[in-house]
Amino acid sequence: MTDTLGFVRVAAGVPRVRVADTAYNAGQAAALARAANEAGVHLLVLPECTLTGYTANDLFQQRALLDGARAALHTLCDQTADCATVIVAGLPLACGTQLFNCAAVLLHGTVLGVVPKTFIPGYKEYYEQRWFSSAADALAETVEINGITVPFGADLLFRADGPAPFTFGVELCEDLWSPVPPSSMQALAGATLLCNLSASNELVAKAEYRAQLVRQQSARCIAGYVYASAGTGESTTDVVFSGHAMIAENGVMLAENPRFEREPVLLIADVDIARLQHDRRATTSFSTAIAEHAPACRLIDFALAQPRWQPPLRRVVSPHPFVPSDAAERSTRCAEIFQIQTAALAKRLEHCAMRRVVLGVSGGLDSTLALLVACRAFDLLHFDRRAIHAITMPGFGTTDRTRTNVSTLCDALGVSAETMDIRSLCAQIFHAIHHDPQLHDVTYENVQARARTLLLMNRANQLGALQLGTGDLSELALGWCTYSGDHISMYNVNCGVPKTLVRYLIAWVAETHCDPRARQALADILATPISPELLPPDAQGAIAQKTEDVIGPYELHDFFLYHTVRCGAPPRVTLLLATQAFAGQYSRDIILRWLRVFYTRFFAHQFKRSCVPDGPKVGTVSLSPRGDWRMPSDASAATWLAELDTL
Repeated sequence: MTDTLGFVRVAAGVPRVRVADTAYNAGQAAALARAANEAGVHLLVLPECTLTGYTANDLFQQRALLDGARAALHTLCDQTADCATVIVAGLPLACGTQLFNCAAVLLHGTVLGVVPKTFIPGYKEYYEQRWFSSAADALAETVEINGITVPFGADLLFRADGPAPFTFGVELCEDLWSPVPPSSMQALAGATLLCNLSASNELVAKAEYRAQLVRQQSARCIAGYVYASAGTGESTTDVVFSGHAMIAENGVMLAENPRFEREPVLLIADVDIARLQHDRRATTSFSTAIAEHAPACRLIDFALAQPRWQPPLRRVVSPHPFVPSDAAERSTRCAEIFQIQTAALAKRLEHCAMRRVVLGVSGGLDSTLALLVACRAFDLLHFDRRAIHAITMPGFGTTDRTRTNVSTLCDALGVSAETMDIRSLCAQIFHAIHHDPQLHDVTYENVQARARTLLLMNRANQLGALQLGTGDLSELALGWCTYSGDHISMYNVNCGVPKTLVRYLIAWVAETHCDPRARQALADILATPISPELLPPDAQGAIAQKTEDVIGPYELHDFFLYHTVRCGAPPRVTLLLATQAFAGQYSRDIILRWLRVFYTRFFAHQFKRSCVPDGPKVGTVSLSPRGDWRMPSDASAATWLAELDTL
């Protein structure tokens, strides 16, 4: 049996429909269900009134159509008896003296339960109150289908047991548009997947609003949301339907089809149920809401077997989860982060009554971003930029390229540039601790890092200034910083920014806040290899010590960081996601190698994160012990590494 690693494959289907032709509609629904089954889909959601068409209008009061709908449901059961996919199909269903707009849940040719619509629209173009009763007015809790009594009501939840355990609830169309949708209550009662069978007609700008509703409801409920709406086969007497299909997960649209397709639609995505459960556990207000508002529901348990499911995942897995792929969205994100950083620094300067800052500027990415943040904060406070003391501190690995870029950039930005050569100070330290300066080991490197911090702190005291830290989130995650060296500062504006995003922030600031001369220097800084420049340059005077050669690609580590900390993903899931995200770029063995490095370093260097300076959180991942992350410094990585050994 296939292990889905916590993912459930769902589909929103829009079959061909002929209004009131129930036999035809049953065949079309069955064909789509069989296609979903072949694709390894665990749960298929079809539109409202799938088996009759939503626009039958007063024909809903005709016994012939209602009998035809029941016959069509029987046909659908027969034709999907060998399918392992759960099918949720819409039909009108008479129950005693009442008629309901319903969703029937089917598996292996058996109806597990029937959910009637709760909120019945009776305004503008909607006349459902003319035909249908609300679930709230139902007089029975069961209904007879194909000679079998099955559960009936809006209080039903369906719980799967098998390779992909999940619980789902069902609502219909208008239910989502109500002030308190039934799906909200279903989520509190345990549903991690929410299904909506809809017949939402098209109006100008309605599709965008509809998509917002789906995203927002999936976010509020911390759930997956599968939405299937009636298609172009519906009557166009007065309104038009587009077959809008959507699948969302906790506020993110996983898949959405082009509307007005004339062929059958089968929109498929893998929903990460394990991540949703992680997020619900981490969101304490969700648990509070459960305690106060969770309704009593009837659970329908069923065994689910889906051997056809297999990777690759039917969802987009971004290789850079901290960086939006859309250029416009990325620009907006950069603007917001830069505002957070500058607002944070401005507040700290005001609180400390300081009008000067000191920071080390190396010609690398992080210190450049910190310098740009300082400039903007000073502009906001109407301070003179000359009170920004950008100090370059040449050591044994400093190259002419980085020194030139620092000089050019400081001049272009109008800040005070200072130089403090640390080599003589480091030589004295080597002598004092009896270290051979020809031995280029960790002591050789860390002496330089601590010497720089010593000078920066003392210069800040001398000037009555705030000393800014420059280290980023990725370095903190990997412990790629010198304890009590660049690890320490009076305030760190970059502590919440991952390395993969630092580049884009600098490029954005260059385009939006800088003159051509500064942009030119920033462009070369962006093109410079990432390095602490603590080891001597090569024979040509170029950077010899390249960080990513030692610890691995930052884009991989940022990916690991996001899925480990933000999503709570175990190693096997992180590996699966990474191999899909970086297919064609890194082999599985390379990813596995650096994933091992990530876990090893992440656990070993928690002690550095336990005493970091203040700094602003800018995204969903923070490693500050005062913010999001509390971890014992002596925690073991053995469990994570042991799982890697099995992969």
